[in-house]
Amino acid sequence: QVQLAESGGGLVPAGNSLRLSCTASTRTFRINAMGWFRQVPGKEHEFVAAVTDIDGNTYYADSVKGRFTISADNAKNTVYLQMNSLKPEDTAVYSCAAGAINSYTYHYPNQYRYWGQGTQVTVSS
Repeated sequence: QVQLAESGGGLVPAGNSLRLSCTASTRTFRINAMGWFRQVPGKEHEFVAAVTDIDGNTYYADSVKGRFTISADNAKNTVYLQMNSLKPEDTAVYSCAAGAINSYTYHYPNQYRYWGQGTQVTVSS
């Protein structure tokens, strides 16, 4: 069983930055990527970004391109989400996820087998 531990959420004013971290307890053949989703009350999980472990391909939602950067430290089983120029609409619970994806499926939550508890990000206007 893979456990994911997130950190780095908080409350910031619009225009500021935050960095989220997510560390996996172990690696498994069932995982080739880690990513971030976000969710607000009453809505489905929204894909934010993902990175594959071997070739380092990155994927981003259009809403965060140019502002967010995902990166991975494979030696530490850790993925980071650097969030710059934050907007109030970025407010959500951000969850780390790990699974087996490809360039067609990276944005589907059901492709991710393992999920963290989530961390709240609140951006004030």
